[in-house]
Amino acid sequence: MKYAIVESGGKQYKAVEGSTIEVDLLDVEAGASVELDQVLLLVEDEKVSVGTPVVKGTKVTTTVVDHVKGPKVTIFKYSPKKRIRVKTGHRQQYTQLKIESIKVE
Repeated sequence: MKYAIVESGGKQYKAVEGSTIEVDLLDVEAGASVELDQVLLLVEDEKVSVGTPVVKGTKVTTTVVDHVKGPKVTIFKYSPKKRIRVKTGHRQQYTQLKIESIKVE
């Protein structure tokens, strides 16, 4: 099995060829190709390459599937004796990336 640990937006994701991952919103339209070159770890069958801090010459090629919203998070601040009640919500925006290939040069 071949997979890589990549970094995007300060977060780390496990990229397996043919699967999809949700990363923080990227300013790229759907159908475009994106290369992730911050590969921190690469595993090919039993060979493991650990980057210091990145694995040189390795890129993960992806295509943008869609831009989606995450689940709604409700924030409720409550102070009973001061009669303070504040209710807000938030939905994080994500970009779905389909992993096309993991290239080693």
